[in-house]
Amino acid sequence: MENKDLIEAAAEATDRQKAMSFRQAVREYPKAIMFSALLSTSIVMEGFDLGLIGSFFAFPQFTNKFGEQQPDGSYQILGLMFAGWMTERLGYRQMMQIALGAMATFIFIPFFAPRIEVLLVGQILCGMPWGVFQGIATAYAADLCPVALRAYLTTYVNLCFVMGQLLSTGVLRATIQRDDEWAFRIPFALQWMWPIPIIIGIFFTPESPWWLIRHDRIDDALEVLIRLAPSSTDEVVQQANATVAMMLHTNAMERKEQQGATYLECFRGVNLRRTEIACVSYAIQMICGSSLMGYSVYFFQQAGLETTDALNLTIGQFGIGFVGTVCSWWLMGFFGRRTLYLLGVSAGLLVLVGMGVCGIPAQSAATGWATGSLLLVFACLYNISVGPVCFCIISEMPSTRLRAKTVVLARAVYNISGIVCNILTPRMINPTAWQWGPKAGFFYAGVSLICIVWMFFRLPEAKGRTYGELQVLFREKIPARRFATTEAKLFDESLDKFDV
Repeated sequence: MENKDLIEAAAEATDRQKAMSFRQAVREYPKAIMFSALLSTSIVMEGFDLGLIGSFFAFPQFTNKFGEQQPDGSYQILGLMFAGWMTERLGYRQMMQIALGAMATFIFIPFFAPRIEVLLVGQILCGMPWGVFQGIATAYAADLCPVALRAYLTTYVNLCFVMGQLLSTGVLRATIQRDDEWAFRIPFALQWMWPIPIIIGIFFTPESPWWLIRHDRIDDALEVLIRLAPSSTDEVVQQANATVAMMLHTNAMERKEQQGATYLECFRGVNLRRTEIACVSYAIQMICGSSLMGYSVYFFQQAGLETTDALNLTIGQFGIGFVGTVCSWWLMGFFGRRTLYLLGVSAGLLVLVGMGVCGIPAQSAATGWATGSLLLVFACLYNISVGPVCFCIISEMPSTRLRAKTVVLARAVYNISGIVCNILTPRMINPTAWQWGPKAGFFYAGVSLICIVWMFFRLPEAKGRTYGELQVLFREKIPARRFATTEAKLFDESLDKFDV
């Protein structure tokens, strides 16, 4: 294809993507939705296990057996860095299958763990495939789907986290009446229900067309795009060719401005700004106070509630999270990413202050229920804004050539933030440590205020933008507050300057 023809086809595909409605995208890309959702379902496993570990701190049968804090998540970082490096070489499908196979094997260790040291090893090993799931699921969703579906399928990752946590809390609520070790071994065993079905499903899942373009497998990318359509008519083939042209054009622009697709490239030139936005946005998801939800059962106990009531409230919390994530799909279409993120953290700050106030008087059942109610309100606000929108932001900010690696770096920063929060939060709410209880809300309210200032000046709006347009806006160093209104002159340059 000549450069002039490629530019015309790329412009046609860009205009079509920007004009495509949600309903039209659902009609034309049902298979993309199905395949993206399948890979993201691996995140349910992580949400399930993380929900178990957080709740086990308040589980008498577990604390009687082990009685010590579990790993903080640092070994997920190894899995993340490995995922970003190997995914670019093997592709999303093969890397995900390897991680799922490893996960199915490693589950044996925590299930049979006779003592705390063995359980620690099991959690460390399980953390590595979790890192792969975290790095791949969001990037694959962003690669596979058109602009009109991007927000929905990237935020579906948050829904998978919530579903996993909801399932784990429900299982714990059902097993808490047991007085033996099966009260916590049954939940560990239930993790085996995920890997095999997902591995089988991935055999039928196509590779990312953007990954194929980066590896000069243009015919394979075209075949994937045709396969994603409900039928292979002449019109579909023509549209697929135009989409390939758009991908080639975007890849050529990015390759012109990047020396390669390494981790180091994420910190050079305009990519440094894109990496900063992805990393800080992901960290905000953790440091805005969400770690209190991760320890909600224990938090409710220390606020004055019985274990059963604490579990019931936690089930309600994750149920609200499920509904909130679905509601965020409509809110993102109305507000966009930047505004909804700002509103979510700002509203959460007010709730955290209220929670801190509840910690001032002596703790009782009344203050416990008040604190629990406020945490449910916080969970609702978080899951209609910060929780799901974050996954959309981190998938849209990187260049297509560096997406997998940038998402990995962002998740690594999130995990580092999680390590800090997982050290601080238990000490804040533990009556034998700092004894803050609900007053921990004051601390996270202060952190949220800092996050709001950063978002106002640094977080851009990517709603409705193609990856090529985002490349132009970042290249031109457009300020974050002007991203939504600035016209991206995408096809003003000839591709003669580019290596297509």
